[in-house]
Amino acid sequence: MATTPAKTFAYAPAPESRAVVDIAPSYGLFIDGEFAEAADGKVFKTVSPSSEEVLSEVAQAGAEDVDRAVKAARKAFTSWSALPGAERGKYLFRIARIIQERSREFAVLESLDNGKPIRETRDVDLPLVAAHFFYYAGWADKLRYAGYGPDPKPLGVAGQIIPWNFPLLMLAWKIAPALAAGNTVVLKPAETTPLSALFFADVVRQAGLPKGVVNIITGDGSTGAALVEHPGINKVAFTGSTEVGKAIARSVAGTTKKITLELGGKAANIVFDDAPIDQAVEGIVNGIFFNQGHVCCAGSRLLVQESVAEEVLSSLKRRMETLRVGDPLDKNTDIGAINSAEQLARITTLAEAGEAEGAERWAPSCELPSAGYWFRPTLFTNVTQAHRIAREEIFGPVLSVLTFRTPAEAVEKANNTQYGLSAGIWTEKGSRILSVANQLRAGVVWANTFNKFDPTSPFGGYKESGFGREGGRHGLEAYLDVR
Repeated sequence: MATTPAKTFAYAPAPESRAVVDIAPSYGLFIDGEFAEAADGKVFKTVSPSSEEVLSEVAQAGAEDVDRAVKAARKAFTSWSALPGAERGKYLFRIARIIQERSREFAVLESLDNGKPIRETRDVDLPLVAAHFFYYAGWADKLRYAGYGPDPKPLGVAGQIIPWNFPLLMLAWKIAPALAAGNTVVLKPAETTPLSALFFADVVRQAGLPKGVVNIITGDGSTGAALVEHPGINKVAFTGSTEVGKAIARSVAGTTKKITLELGGKAANIVFDDAPIDQAVEGIVNGIFFNQGHVCCAGSRLLVQESVAEEVLSSLKRRMETLRVGDPLDKNTDIGAINSAEQLARITTLAEAGEAEGAERWAPSCELPSAGYWFRPTLFTNVTQAHRIAREEIFGPVLSVLTFRTPAEAVEKANNTQYGLSAGIWTEKGSRILSVANQLRAGVVWANTFNKFDPTSPFGGYKESGFGREGGRHGLEAYLDVR
């Protein structure tokens, strides 16, 4: 008797409305509580990566604008740092509540400007943004109990530069502890994703924050360089590429500026033969395909024990076939757009290098939109540690698969990188988790999960992944004079 084939149910489109966001045709620089044009009148356009639609025109800050912003922050520092911690905390609590109230607006904006799926901005980014402000609001009047001396003092003006992969979340990671500690801020968002920071300026005004405490200047790398080099900056905080991080470190060398760097990564996700395969596969997918792989701590190297490699890969490929690539504003979308044409070109170049060097490329069949910047979720097998795709940070939805036989080999391969930001371990044995984790040279090690973040937990790396910690009690140290 003939069997009836299983029915495949297609997902109907479930778009989030753009109507909740009112994007102005142009934006100025937010300095001393007011928006103003750049001194030389220069502007640039910000584009939606999923459609290549121009969203708005944004001011390009020059050295004169940076100087105005730093002076505004310096002027505001005197009164802001003198406020009792409980009073500063009230402002942070207010900001957190406003972000919660406007979370839908910010989630849609972030998906439009960045390209990531609305499910991620709505369910991950925005809750974490609010949580960071809530958390550091609680620290504002308890700094003497943070472990950095009986009466720690703020540093002064913090110059902060954030990347395009988590625009609003990285803003929260930087601004919340700085304000809690009594510092004032000049923040520069990434050139390709300036809108959420500019919308945050409106939150600052809505919360009644004193003028000059938070200043937001938009621009390219030259703007960031002017901010780092300004003599009125006491603290530099940077999240971004290792190459730029090295340049910043050279720039501040020999000065009194305090610095923290959160840079690139090439994390190993290690799957042992006793791991729960289905759970591990979900962790692998989340580890590399979350936010299109635009994650510094992405699990871009899969190290799987040889005896279960075939089973893991078979299950992983089946799971990848179900991933939906497309409109970031569709609530069914798993993988959105690559952030820019430049980033897409880099991902493409490295993927082609993987094939040229002999690795075997595989990607699920899926139709990509005709407009915008897109890349299929991809995995490479037959990868060696000499391959570029196993050594260089791709910063895209590309997974390199290597195998190992013993725990010692897994640790050796995992540590065989210039980076040291994160790692994952999958096994049912708690003793093995502790043993392997203690041998991994990574700032964050997840056990039977991946990409889990909490404002109470510190985050940061070793080696070329940077230094310093963000989040938790440890995140306050970078903004306090602890001598």
